[in-house]
Amino acid sequence: MWQNLLHDSRFFLLLVTLDRDLAEQLRAQRCLQCGAALHYGRYERKPRGASPDLPPDYGRFDSLCCAAEGCRKRVRPPSLRFFGRRVYLGPVFVLVSAMVHGLTEKRAAALRDLVGVSMRTLARWRAWWRQAFPQTRFWHAARGRFAPPVDEAGLPAALLQRFRPGTDVDRVVAALGFLAPVTAGSGCVVDR
Repeated sequence: MWQNLLHDSRFFLLLVTLDRDLAEQLRAQRCLQCGAALHYGRYERKPRGASPDLPPDYGRFDSLCCAAEGCRKRVRPPSLRFFGRRVYLGPVFVLVSAMVHGLTEKRAAALRDLVGVSMRTLARWRAWWRQAFPQTRFWHAARGRFAPPVDEAGLPAALLQRFRPGTDVDRVVAALGFLAPVTAGSGCVVDR
């Protein structure tokens, strides 16, 4: 079911709209350091795993910069399209990681055909979900929202299963929205 979303350009275009809304909400708050207005800076990314029929500017990432001379603090808005600085798109990272249940050569080959991800990358993603993500400040604060607790050994699939608002698109958008604070960088800090 999720593999169909990875080739649905309407799904990815919906994420552009949602990302712009998140960036606009952050821009309206003004600079947290000095209170000045925030201006857009759009940067080109070359994300992997995108549907081939997406517009060429799909890879543009919104960033915000303080307008005050001397401050110029940059802030990265949360995103449903991009998962931090990863080269693969956020939905690809989350959904493909959820489809990896016991990494086998056959499954890795199917996922490589689907989005071009290597077995080595899949193993790295799986390790991040199972080892690094459960140690983030974000997850320490957010995991209490789920009762019964999410099975951390089954992340991210176990997390995706907790979002059941309607269609697969609704569920994935809800999960990506939940994970959006991690994409801005602040939620990725690992507690020691």
